[in-house]
Amino acid sequence: MKQLILAAAVMLAATAAAQAQYYGTGTGSNPNNHQSSGYTNTHGTYVQPYVATNPNNTQRDNYGATGNVNPYTGSVGHRTPRY
Repeated sequence: MKQLILAAAVMLAATAAAQAQYYGTGTGSNPNNHQSSGYTNTHGTYVQPYVATNPNNTQRDNYGATGNVNPYTGSVGHRTPRY
């Protein structure tokens, strides 16, 4: 029984460390956002409606920036901010 508890504790610690390493690069998402309606782009492709962060002076707090998580879709950002 002690071995089982120890194994569970080690797995939990390893998971927490991995998540901290992966998510630790973000600055946190911008709480101010807006919803975009669906539209057809110039190539004729329909773009689904989406929620995005409001523009500001940085890209580091956008949902798509590395380390941030979109609270509406659960997707993790992967783009490197340019500024």
